[in-house]
Amino acid sequence: MIHPDWCYDAVLYEMNIRQLTPEGTLRAATQYLPQLRLMGVDAVWLMPIYPIGVEGRKGSLGSYYSIRDYCAVNEAFGTMEELDAFVREAHRLGMKVLLDWVANHTARDARWISEKPASWYERDEAGEAKIPWDWSDTAQLNYAEKEVWQGQIDAMKFWVSEHAIDGFRCDMAMLVPIEFWQQVREQLQSLKPDIFLLAEAEEDNLFDHAFDACYAWKMHHIMCDIAQGKARTNALREHIHSDLRRFGDKAIRMTFTSNHDENSWSGSEFARFGEALGAMSALSFLLPHSMPLIYTGQEFGYDHSFLFFDKDPMPNFEANDYTQHYRTMCRIKHCHKALRAGERSGSFIEIGNNAQDCLLTFVREADDDRVVALFNLSPYTVFADFHTGIYAGEYRDEMTGERATLHEHTWGDVEPWSYKILSKKIERNL
Repeated sequence: MIHPDWCYDAVLYEMNIRQLTPEGTLRAATQYLPQLRLMGVDAVWLMPIYPIGVEGRKGSLGSYYSIRDYCAVNEAFGTMEELDAFVREAHRLGMKVLLDWVANHTARDARWISEKPASWYERDEAGEAKIPWDWSDTAQLNYAEKEVWQGQIDAMKFWVSEHAIDGFRCDMAMLVPIEFWQQVREQLQSLKPDIFLLAEAEEDNLFDHAFDACYAWKMHHIMCDIAQGKARTNALREHIHSDLRRFGDKAIRMTFTSNHDENSWSGSEFARFGEALGAMSALSFLLPHSMPLIYTGQEFGYDHSFLFFDKDPMPNFEANDYTQHYRTMCRIKHCHKALRAGERSGSFIEIGNNAQDCLLTFVREADDDRVVALFNLSPYTVFADFHTGIYAGEYRDEMTGERATLHEHTWGDVEPWSYKILSKKIERNL
């Protein structure tokens, strides 16, 4: 499946409207877009912007994912006109806008509960809409009813055709039949040929004429385990190769050190990664088929786990070392064809080393572009010893901008959680 041109080297930003600014509005968020573009963000994924249900509401403001009306804007965030202004500004700056889509369930007091046939929902013995899992503020839609499928698709079409939305991040996509998502793809693509769909899932069938990208959940958890001393680098290496065999070139994988679920329920990235955070964040930009994600607050190193159901705004920050880190990584991602994803992805070739349980050393290469990455993914100072062979030569150190020599035989101490990213243009003998 051919993906939209913009997504092959894209960096995503997940925007938590409620917590991004003291105002918690689309109008305030619009003022923030130039900063994101300056950092290098290509697409903004908005957490759900729809009205939130009242019945069974959790906390004072409720869950974004308890949706009362698929075709309206939460008045706490602003108006439809203000959403349109947000999208126009993002597009003016060269960024795409993705909406968060929740297809599996609605709020318990959603418009569909009263306006649609009872068969649109799964029902219990008392005739009440079933509650999926322990999400007590939601009602389970019935995907045995094909009218539900078209109802969902028509609502998605509304945002694409009427409000210039570029795609959707699809919540818990594995809970809904893949055939539904295939119809979503077909019908939305007829409206917008470069529609982009991201699945919050990583099942094998997601790329069967449905999604452009999916979460790299397992990879994320392995990276957390390595940071916490529960696993070694070998586990990540094995997963990378297994993932390549499993999905091949058809899959773009969203890589991340945080998102709204991890941040609110498992702690901030600092709590989960500790001293490994810098290396793991950089690695998420370099792995094959990766589409890296930055979550609200990461661009300033905000060490905080946001409340999920209540107002908990991010303080005002000036650009700092964390901002510069993400600017640098976005620049590296954009400047190197070797780091593209999907069928345009550069090769991934490991350089053997003497400490496979700690070091990850690899080359990404495409056309005349080469990136060499040297990572110590351990809390130890490691004596590294490896032969670079044909990859020896003069490079640019991407983190410092200085020239660097990669000798054919390289050895020496490597500091804990340290990394180097080297690049060069290469000549091909024809």
